[in-house]
Amino acid sequence: MLVLLPPSEGKAAAGRGAPLKAEGLSLPGLAPARERVLDALVELCLGDGERARTVLGLSGGQGAEVAKNAELRTAGARPAGELYTGVLYDALDLGSLDAAAKRRATRSLLVFSGLWGAVRINDRIPPYRCAMGVKLPGLGALGAFWRPVTAGVLPAVADRGLVLDLRSSAYAAAWRPAGEVAGRTATVRVLHAQVVDGVERRSVVSHFNKATKGRIVRSLLAAGADPKGPAELVTALRDLGYVVEAQPPARSGAPWALDVVVTEIH
Repeated sequence: MLVLLPPSEGKAAAGRGAPLKAEGLSLPGLAPARERVLDALVELCLGDGERARTVLGLSGGQGAEVAKNAELRTAGARPAGELYTGVLYDALDLGSLDAAAKRRATRSLLVFSGLWGAVRINDRIPPYRCAMGVKLPGLGALGAFWRPVTAGVLPAVADRGLVLDLRSSAYAAAWRPAGEVAGRTATVRVLHAQVVDGVERRSVVSHFNKATKGRIVRSLLAAGADPKGPAELVTALRDLGYVVEAQPPARSGAPWALDVVVTEIH
């Protein structure tokens, strides 16, 4: 099972250990592209601060984020699983998993990033600010920049098992599973079900969508579940107590779309 995750804007402070060793990151096929993005981002942030904030979509009060980017090559790094601190990662709570579940997380989880393309949770990286929707000078929109690079690397990483895609649309743009890989890919939408005047009504949740996805991944890792395809994932999630609705795709080679229905959001 390969689980594709978005990053989070929330990040822990820089680590106290050694700085980034880009050549030591996993997925070495992404290394040349990572260097190009890293060079472009550092150069941007070493220059005019106002321009950097505009390019990165930051407010005038977020100059510290620009300064962090300028020091990416020397800042202390920490494992990606500790660096990301947003809603999904709080619900996933990697640090409290038992040793076996942590090993499964290291093998299974892949976090997408505008800067790094994709990293494993044990890859040591410094805090940064660079969303996938950013258009860096000389490189253009990062989603489009990464797409041909990941297309040459990630199908082999997906191997022959399930691909559980929990990314937001911006990060999904960086790699779209195709062909045979797409046929064993599942995406998840979280729906909130409420009874209003005796009629069940459902709505798509946003903020709590992330928390539910984090809990789903945690449940699978803790249970040692290893579904081989979307149909087996549906069975595994139902066995874990989730309400899941799914229809096989109308054509072969297309991903499955699963709805996880919740009655409480938290």
